[in-house]
Amino acid sequence: MTEHAEPFLYVVVCASGIADGVGELITAAHAEGWSVGVIATPNTLPFLDQEAIEAQTGYPIRSAWRTPGSSRPLPGADAIAVVSATFNTINKWALGITDTLALGILCEAYGLGIPVAVQPYVNSALAAHPAYSESLSRLRSLGVLIGDAVPHKPKSGGARDEYSWAHVLDLLRPALGSVSERTT
Repeated sequence: MTEHAEPFLYVVVCASGIADGVGELITAAHAEGWSVGVIATPNTLPFLDQEAIEAQTGYPIRSAWRTPGSSRPLPGADAIAVVSATFNTINKWALGITDTLALGILCEAYGLGIPVAVQPYVNSALAAHPAYSESLSRLRSLGVLIGDAVPHKPKSGGARDEYSWAHVLDLLRPALGSVSERTT
């Protein structure tokens, strides 16, 4: 657990057409007693209302590496939730590619023993590619908890109403115990 008064959840958000809904997860996490920091892939930033998310979390959105010697803008993570996880992020993560801060954090989480849950957001054409199922299998073998998001129809803008932002919290609960139990 971090030195922060409340357990700290990193929310890694990926560039998808529904990324702007991440506030729903932040609200649900706060209701369960989590403090939250958002890490966005660089391509996600145009999809987000950065000012609103930073006001909601009380922390800056991180998307780039900090320079050596600069202070850490977020406390350490007790758990990580990866939402609207795209085909690109899932495949790069499974291969250990760390070309963004978000992927670096996800790859490092395994070695640090930080519980990670992911809720994919992928269309059915991409999900049919063999790399996707292989990547999910590899992530499962690393202990990553994977949500059961059903791929949406290609070129449809996705199933925004069917995406469950808070499902990652359901996945993390058994791995962590309840937040209230850990803070007492």
